[in-house]
Amino acid sequence: MSGGRAVGVVTRGTTNPNRLRRMDRWIAATHAWQLRGAADPLAVDLGYGAAPWTAVELLGRLRRVRPAAEVIGIEIDPARVAAAQPYARDGLTFRHGGFEVPLPAGRRPVLIRAANVLRQYGEGEVAAVWERLCARLAPGGLLVEGTCDEIGRRHVWVALGPEGPRTVTFATRLASLSRPSDLAERLPKALIHRNVPGEPVHAFLVAFDRAWAAAAPLSALGARQRWVRAVRELREGGWPVVDGPGRWRQGEVTVAWGAVAPRG
Repeated sequence: MSGGRAVGVVTRGTTNPNRLRRMDRWIAATHAWQLRGAADPLAVDLGYGAAPWTAVELLGRLRRVRPAAEVIGIEIDPARVAAAQPYARDGLTFRHGGFEVPLPAGRRPVLIRAANVLRQYGEGEVAAVWERLCARLAPGGLLVEGTCDEIGRRHVWVALGPEGPRTVTFATRLASLSRPSDLAERLPKALIHRNVPGEPVHAFLVAFDRAWAAAAPLSALGARQRWVRAVRELREGGWPVVDGPGRWRQGEVTVAWGAVAPRG
């Protein structure tokens, strides 16, 4: 348990097994080099909710990349911390805390994952929370903050380093998608109120819908081929897509933060 006052407020706590699998797989695939190279391969699952499924799953997925990986689940509700203790094991522990990220012996994590934590906060509070969490990272560490639906079909997250936000990733179960802008309802708090004309994220989703419509003839080959073609068209149209077909085929696309960052 941590000492002192935990920073933040209690979330709804909604959680389900495999809810964060898309985010986890992206982290393990695109940031494997950081996990493998870390002197202390420690990850934090911040605000894991009423049940510790996401922390348990994160450990399993990271250990496929780095067998020595360790996960600490942090929750601001002491009752949730107590309820999680039976799931503790080698490499997996649970602590009481919030945005201060209390860790033993001054350790600093290579990864902080905060999913569905900031939805209840004001947009104006996000930057300070990001800054506070990034300050807790180990050198070269990664903060991943985002939002998904209850069963993990649609997910949007921001990846940040100690210097601030780097990229935004849109990820979906393609079979459930009518058009890319369906993901708008899962935009992180920093972006969800900016999906209006004149804002970059709105322009991106409009362009994505147009590219998706233009790729409709590929529907006969499956939603995956249609998605890949739409993302390729986005890149050809000047959007700074930073990943490649290997990730697109997973129902993902990652763009530079600056392309969708809020104005003003």
